[in-house]
Amino acid sequence: MTAIPMEVADPFELMHPERRKDPYSGYARMLREAPVHFFEPWGAWLVARYADVNASFRDMRLLSARTGQFSAGMSEEVRKMMEPLARNLSSWALFLDAPSHTRLRGLINKAFTPRMVEALRPRIRALVEELLDAARGKERVEVISELANPLPVIVIGEMLGLPREDRHRLKRWSDQLAGLIGTGRPTPEQVKEGLNAILEFEAYFRMLIARRRTQPGTDLLSGLVHSEEQGSLLSEQELLSTCTMLLFGGHETTTNLIGNGLLALLRHPEQWELLRASPELLPNAVEEFLRYDPPVQFTNREAKVDMEIGGHAIRKGDRVMLMMAAANRDPAQFKDPEKLDVRREELRHMTLGMGPHYCLGAALGRMEAQETFAALLRRFPHLKLEPGATVDWMDNAGFRGLLALPVVLGAEAR
Repeated sequence: MTAIPMEVADPFELMHPERRKDPYSGYARMLREAPVHFFEPWGAWLVARYADVNASFRDMRLLSARTGQFSAGMSEEVRKMMEPLARNLSSWALFLDAPSHTRLRGLINKAFTPRMVEALRPRIRALVEELLDAARGKERVEVISELANPLPVIVIGEMLGLPREDRHRLKRWSDQLAGLIGTGRPTPEQVKEGLNAILEFEAYFRMLIARRRTQPGTDLLSGLVHSEEQGSLLSEQELLSTCTMLLFGGHETTTNLIGNGLLALLRHPEQWELLRASPELLPNAVEEFLRYDPPVQFTNREAKVDMEIGGHAIRKGDRVMLMMAAANRDPAQFKDPEKLDVRREELRHMTLGMGPHYCLGAALGRMEAQETFAALLRRFPHLKLEPGATVDWMDNAGFRGLLALPVVLGAEAR
């Protein structure tokens, strides 16, 4: 069989290593030239227009139960090896449809109500201050490893009641899992690492769950265990899967939101100064960061029936990828979409999804970002990118985040 030339198979260079630095010029071309098209390398339809992505999120003919897509094209031997991975992921609320999704989400939502999340603000503020105190006296700081990574891991870890000293290995397993979930079509190596992460997560949570059965606390993990025992609301696998999903989802995107947002601000110093002068704009600014350079670039669905999107016939079983990052730059929805504007009024971005699968931890991630930027602006008003520093991105098409962000702090405000 003749190989398809890359310029034909990947006309918008989604898989090109250089696109990790700037995928948005490719998205702009996609919006102009092929807002709905079949992308052979990933075996999926890509949907880029804001109106189509918005409608697709709400369309119940597009299924969220799609974990079989991770093993598409794999050998029978690899599929068998993946069984523990498939069992875990197939019980994530993220990958379920009603009624199972409704039942699981209703249970988890109790810990993420606006009132419950707002009650965490003083603790999150204290954690941000603690992490920044560690930078006192330093001229340079690497923001990702010293602030953006540890903060959300500590926050979700405390909610679940996990020992703080475990955060480094939890982060390592999450990174391995992100390499699987955040790709258009995983390689056997990514599958192997994802499987290892799931096995480590499940062994870890089994130990803690056993402890909570005899020594319950007031943390979220104890609450989940109690729900399983009292009402049979969660099977053992659902309990393990939910813990894994909460730990993974509770920090991966927030880390990237903080890193991507800070880089955008530092590359647009007039916006940094505007926020310094008007900190009340911070909630709006966080929404703009989510739109401008989102931590999650796309998500997948599977067609339940034959249907049509943007004038194209989609067949039952077809894979559909909703390109949220492209939709967020759609000029039909956003004025000057390539411009970072913390005062932007139209901010109904697609980053957190729409409909029944709207991001479970949205309020928590927003709050962590707001408190982080508020503290940085107040304590280090002259913060700058380190001159000559190279900015490197994760090699991941779906999750967009920085490997490192070196900055010069400048004088700390008194």
